Amino acid sequence: MFAQHIMGLSGLVAATLFIFGLKRMSSPATALSGIVVAGIGMVVAVAASFLTLADLPDAVRPHLAVNLALAALALVLGGGWAWWRGRKVGVTAMPQMVALYNGMGGGAAAAVAAVALSAGGAESAVILAVTVAGALIGSISLTGSVIAWAKLDGKLDKPWRFGTQRIVNGLLFLATVLLGIGIIAFFETPALPVLAVLFFAGALAFGVMMTLPIGGADMPVVISLYNAFTGLAVGLEGYALQNPALMIAGMVVGSAGTLLTLLMAKAMNRSLANVLFSNFGDGAASAGGAEVHGQMKSSEASDAAIGMRYAASVIIIPGYGLAVAQAQQKLYEFVKLLQAAGVDVKFAIHPVAGRMPGHMNVLLAEAGVPYDIIFDMEDINDAFASTDVALVIGANDVVNPAARTDKSSPIYGMPILNADQAHQVYVVKRGQGKGYSGVENLLFYGENCSMVYGDAQAVLTQMVQAVKDIGG
Repeated sequence: MFAQHIMGLSGLVAATLFIFGLKRMSSPATALSGIVVAGIGMVVAVAASFLTLADLPDAVRPHLAVNLALAALALVLGGGWAWWRGRKVGVTAMPQMVALYNGMGGGAAAAVAAVALSAGGAESAVILAVTVAGALIGSISLTGSVIAWAKLDGKLDKPWRFGTQRIVNGLLFLATVLLGIGIIAFFETPALPVLAVLFFAGALAFGVMMTLPIGGADMPVVISLYNAFTGLAVGLEGYALQNPALMIAGMVVGSAGTLLTLLMAKAMNRSLANVLFSNFGDGAASAGGAEVHGQMKSSEASDAAIGMRYAASVIIIPGYGLAVAQAQQKLYEFVKLLQAAGVDVKFAIHPVAGRMPGHMNVLLAEAGVPYDIIFDMEDINDAFASTDVALVIGANDVVNPAARTDKSSPIYGMPILNADQAHQVYVVKRGQGKGYSGVENLLFYGENCSMVYGDAQAVLTQMVQAVKDIGG
């Protein structure tokens, strides 16, 4: 009885820390402390779970030592590996790590459900149904997140699609749901093991099939969606186990992931169904497009740097190319030189820039860029028209004016950063390639735009040197 009281109290403490930590994560300035607070909450929840051992039935007590050893081993291996990988991972690989860790959360929820189903003796049909639902969602999140990780890591270069894919996926999902219903209906029969194996196989396979056709451009939305799935699965399994900490943590993560998914979809002016089923980024989708007028003009890095050195205001738009080049430190060095020369420098962040939600914010935070010069799209878009120079580094579709004018474009209607409205635009880019959408970027052909070709690290190094050479 004492253990139950401690478990209840620890659940309340852990839930409070989760919510408070999430609140602090809403601001870049307090995000780090928020993660620490939420981590302490998780430590409390895990530690308190060992108190349930005091109430174990006598029949299972002979196995207590083995179970304790296995639990301790799992904590040491999992915690040690996560610590090592977290310290080692680069910012460019952060989206892959987030996708993989999110999948592990869904897999853990599915594993808890599998153990509960194998143990038998469900308290009620409602608890059993909740357990099965958590197993379904957690399994989909596991394999879907693994495929997202493989796409982001370059192990799966292209979407995998075939003609009747939606029908096949629909039938697979329907069959898996029916198997789940069968588990509930035949729970106390010898058919349960076979139904459970087929059910988990179907759920895991559907996670793979659901994610394979989705293009890389939609990975930020997919990661958010599977984050919501994992939270929901954890919350459902928490309800089945009557564990308040799991329920609250799952609900918080699930609701946050759902809101973030909707915000990401809104930022691209697309519905979630369009993201999942439209084959966005397919070459056929962008075969047309508006006629391109003008031609690209190139500029030397030193000339662009001098132009910004003598400008009154500069807005910098970072994209995934900046992360690939690992040039964020050099960029901030350049920014400090401009600021020392009296230039007003700001950063403009598009909601879907990079490979995961907030990717560019994390990148700039790692370089030490102050939060007060980083602005979201809706807060800075009107300022471009009065800005002397817009510097675009490794971004493409999020600054493409075709989103405003070309109704045949797959990105038509997507809110973009108004970089083309600046008096002068410099675009740092490796070459003349297109973005994820496969659409020519009309910005690059504008009269006020000059291309600075090269790796962002090398280009920014030249820019820094050019400003230093003129006493910047």
